Order: sequence, then structure tokens, then C-alpha cells
Amino acid sequence: MANESRPCPCDIGDRFDYGGRGQEVQVEHIKAYVCKPPAGTDKAVIVIHDIFGWQLPNTRYIADMLTTNGYIAICPDFFVGQEAWKPSNDWASFDDWLKTRDAGKIDKEVDVVLKYLKDQCGVKKVGVIGFCWGGAAVQHLMLKNPHLKTGVSLYGVIRRFADKHSLLHPTFFIFGEKDDIIPLEQVTLLEQKLKQNCKVDYEVKIYPGQTHGFVHRKREDINPQDRPYIEEGRKDMINWLNKYL
Repeated sequence: MANESRPCPCDIGDRFDYGGRGQEVQVEHIKAYVCKPPAGTDKAVIVIHDIFGWQLPNTRYIADMLTTNGYIAICPDFFVGQEAWKPSNDWASFDDWLKTRDAGKIDKEVDVVLKYLKDQCGVKKVGVIGFCWGGAAVQHLMLKNPHLKTGVSLYGVIRRFADKHSLLHPTFFIFGEKDDIIPLEQVTLLEQKLKQNCKVDYEVKIYPGQTHGFVHRKREDINPQDRPYIEEGRKDMINWLNKYL
């Protein structure tokens, strides 16, 4: 989640006073936030939260944005009832906290969500997006899960997947140029490895001057200098999903 010099300088970012348009549901053993567009659709996007959990208003804001673009959006609690990270927590305890929340061990929950989307919502095509911790989870799923059509990994930590690059589905990688957690050398190396090994469509894009979390943790209305990149990142994400779903 971080480079070695700083355990995880994740900042919760700007506060979104946002309630959400969707509802919370129970899907077998996990809770989830679900939002559906007014018109019926057979396309859905699974939204994988960051370390701050499935109830973060910022993440629900993005889920609802997907819904306004015609998708069923579902943001499950991938920590399965365990506490999300809180800004008041001691960063020294982060590595221990993370041991029971492995972004590479969410397959059971994803299978449950896919079954729910198919059986309860009539969904035929499913994509996935994820932020930070969730971005790493997207990378894992794009390498492993045959039932998803596409993925967008937003500032997902790369080093945990350093030796795996044979993506099964088209994947879009979003990074910030000034991300303290993901050094640009790692992004460059990822691009090189994908070029050598990847057989499906992919894109790696770096947004100038942007820090970790910029697409969902920064409010465009109070960050005028970043607004073009926040909006561009969100638009690029939607365009990628539209292309492959």
C-alpha cells in the first residue's frame, strides 16, 4: 500500500457531505451499497473501496456517478464486517491491520456479488473499478477472474503484483504524477512488463501534478487547480467502461 519509507500516508482527503442515492442491502454474508439507474440495464460495475471502507461518502458518490451513466453500481464491504481504517488510527499499526484485509483474497466475496447481480438484477456484463486498496484488488481480479469484462484500477498499489502481468481482460490504470505511495518508477516498470506480456487491451495513464486519491478523494469545487484532472480521470474511467461493457 505504500513505499517502504512511509507505511501508508493515505489521506482521507476532502470531506464529501454526501448521503447517496442508493440503498444498503445484505448479499449473503456481506453488506453492500447498491444504486440502480431509472432505466433497466444488464450492465453493472462492482466498486471496490479503499482502506477507508465501503461507507466512505466519496466512494458512494462515484458509485452514483456510474448509475447516472446507465450502470447498476454495487459497492460491497470487502472487509466483511471488519473495521475500516480511520484517520485517527496510528500508522505504526497499519501493517498489522492490513494482514487481515488482503486485496488478493476477495474472490469468495466477488463470486457472491456476481451471483447476486445475475440472479437478482438480471445482469449479463460486469466490470470492476477500485481505488487504492481496491485498485490493487482490481489488478488481482483482472489477472484471475474469468467472469468480469473489464477493470479500472485507480492508483492501485503495484508492487504486490510485480511478477504478474498476464491480464485476462482490458484494464485501465490511473496514476497521479505526485503520488507519494506509488513512485513513478513502479509505473514505468508496470508499463514495460505489460508491453512484454499482456495480450489484451490496456492503458496506463499518469495525470500531471496529481496526488494519491485524486479522482475520488478530492472535491473539484474546492481544488480549482486540480479540477481538470479530477474530471478527466472520472471521464476516462466512464469512457473505458463504456467501451468494454
